Amino acid sequence: MVKYLIIEGLIGVGKTSLCRLLERRLGARLVLEPCDDNPFLAAFYGDKDRYAFPAQMFYLASRYDQQLRLAQPELFADLVVADYHFAKDRIFAEQTLDGAELALYDRFAGLLRDRVPRPDLVLFMDAPTEVIRRRIARRAISAEQVIAAEYLDALRERYYALWSRYDEAPVYVLDTSSINYVDEPADEERMVAMVRGWLEGRPVEGSPPPYRGPDKAQLSLFADPPEPRSPA
Repeated sequence: MVKYLIIEGLIGVGKTSLCRLLERRLGARLVLEPCDDNPFLAAFYGDKDRYAFPAQMFYLASRYDQQLRLAQPELFADLVVADYHFAKDRIFAEQTLDGAELALYDRFAGLLRDRVPRPDLVLFMDAPTEVIRRRIARRAISAEQVIAAEYLDALRERYYALWSRYDEAPVYVLDTSSINYVDEPADEERMVAMVRGWLEGRPVEGSPPPYRGPDKAQLSLFADPPEPRSPA
């Protein structure tokens, strides 16, 4: 039976690295967020009020097109791993749209939402904002260096608001600040075992429990973490 795993998270938490790890170790089919050049993006940066709606609708259409192709059964492997959830589009729409434009966006998105495949499991990877900012600095991608701590905090709040009301699949939250599954073989084995356990319904000892809302404490994978090294 095909399993569909979604790995979500803020920039710099290591979600795409984990997707590629699971592709290699578990033979998963990898689905990465579409990165088509948005023809409205440059105009959006120059005039956000005027171009926010077409820019956001382009992203919605691109993600939806990929999700439709993902739903074709003959393309599935035993495990499909994606580095984004279709619902994330609404999180970013909240930040750029308001009023009538957001209402119109919701009408379009609502028509599409029921046609995208639902995951069996969602893993949300997180880390403290200061850790994420250090990782962004180390990546040295110029476009990312302007990302403010306030933006990351607001984005995190929107994600947790989504998970608090999400009921389509179990959601697990994992702090990645002390995990380096890219360079440390022991961390890699632990990460793969944890994902396998969740997918098979037999969580390994020490795995975070399903997320149940902001009042539910999430367990860290490792106690007494060493100085973190970035997995991203």
